[in-house]
Amino acid sequence: MIRCYVTRRASGDIEAGIARAISEGVDFIQIREKDLSARELLELAVRARSRAEGSRARVLVNGRLDIALAADLDGVHLPANGLPPPRVRPFVRTLGVSTHSVEEAIAAQQAGADFVFFGPIFETPGKSPVGISALRAVTAVVRIPVLAIGGITIANTPEVLAAGAAGIAAIRLFQGV
Repeated sequence: MIRCYVTRRASGDIEAGIARAISEGVDFIQIREKDLSARELLELAVRARSRAEGSRARVLVNGRLDIALAADLDGVHLPANGLPPPRVRPFVRTLGVSTHSVEEAIAAQQAGADFVFFGPIFETPGKSPVGISALRAVTAVVRIPVLAIGGITIANTPEVLAAGAAGIAAIRLFQGV
């Protein structure tokens, strides 16, 4: 199972969350701090990369190719409305893309994404869930790993894996809140 910790400062200490996720053996750390300045984001990314050194965790930054390159990160995770994946693919080792429909997931795959986030699967603040049946529909047609996101808990992880997800992406789950 692939596991991705997505940072969110509003949910607590970013660096403590990164350290905990690395110690728990996550595959990816996605730095998703939209409210930081470019300089602050770069500094955080460099610290995260250093902390992840020697672990299995690969560090990605959300939507910021410039930060990924400047910090020598493993890659970028693009939001659904972000930069076009084909334009980013040549510059990164790892490319993830957020998707919310079968069509978006197929397009991300065709554009060279290494994996997609799909969701939100379950209820999450401010977003309507797409549900398990939509996850099944995506995993039935997409050949790259699909990571379920949105309201993911320890209790519902078996359900998303049974629906074909290759893994999970979460914020609060890896922070223990």
